Amino acid sequence: MLRFIFTRLCMAALVALTVSFVSFILLFLAGDPAIAIAGDSAPGEVIAAIRAEYGFDRPLLVQYFDWLMRALSGDFGMSYYFRTPVSGMIAERLPVTMTIGFLGMSFALLVAIPMGVLAAAFPNTIVDRLALGIAVVGQAIPSFWFALILIVIFSVNLGLVPASGTRHWTGYILPMIVLGYYATPAIMRLTRAGMLEVLSADYIRTARAKGLQPRQVLFKHALRNAIIPVVSLAAVQLGFMFGGSIVVETIFALHGAGFLAWESISRNDLPTMQALILIFAMFYIVFTFLADVLNAWLDPRLRTA
Repeated sequence: MLRFIFTRLCMAALVALTVSFVSFILLFLAGDPAIAIAGDSAPGEVIAAIRAEYGFDRPLLVQYFDWLMRALSGDFGMSYYFRTPVSGMIAERLPVTMTIGFLGMSFALLVAIPMGVLAAAFPNTIVDRLALGIAVVGQAIPSFWFALILIVIFSVNLGLVPASGTRHWTGYILPMIVLGYYATPAIMRLTRAGMLEVLSADYIRTARAKGLQPRQVLFKHALRNAIIPVVSLAAVQLGFMFGGSIVVETIFALHGAGFLAWESISRNDLPTMQALILIFAMFYIVFTFLADVLNAWLDPRLRTA
């Protein structure tokens, strides 16, 4: 198990290094950062002075390693637009994104896994068709449209929850539902498919022949093996939630890291974009690594794969 963890940890480190390098190079190729700081109408000598002051005239590899060493210590530089340390802005806004991300994934798992188990336990019945119908609707509805519909119904018409902001814990309810419902269809379908495959296995028939209760067969014996691919999918979806929360945060006026990413992109704030890309990628890498370790613990056969 320790060897498996070490191998996956080395792979995660290599992926993180590759992502940081590619994102750094692409962002610099997208435009001259000196012009982004000085403005398009700035004189040439001003742009040249800024390029020399910030070290943009150095080779890209030298700039990358310098940025990487500072980033490893938590220093992502100064924001070109906000004129404040990037690490401070991210530390202030990241808890909002993490909160709605974890809440959204919790909502998705609590809804999708029981639906998938029930759909597999009663295949080709009204329960199965209802679960598949909910999944299809969730996959077809755009997140921004679904968010607006929830705001109109539950905030404007019924007044049950606030339409924006995080001054009260109820402000997280609608963003949680929107993010969670986005991930529900894939988790539900994968749970259903895994349960259908496992329920047809010989050891399940043996467990039923021994007289075990149907609930015990479903949740103790079948779900343990069917849940393995769901763990990996949930880790990927959680990474997508953190990186793709920009739409939800914008609609619900949640000033988290996703909204900060939109602000930095619209204002060509390169240091903030670089830091956010690296942090969102690290979330994705860490969650995938933890999912691999958890799957190896659930299924020892994966440790030698």
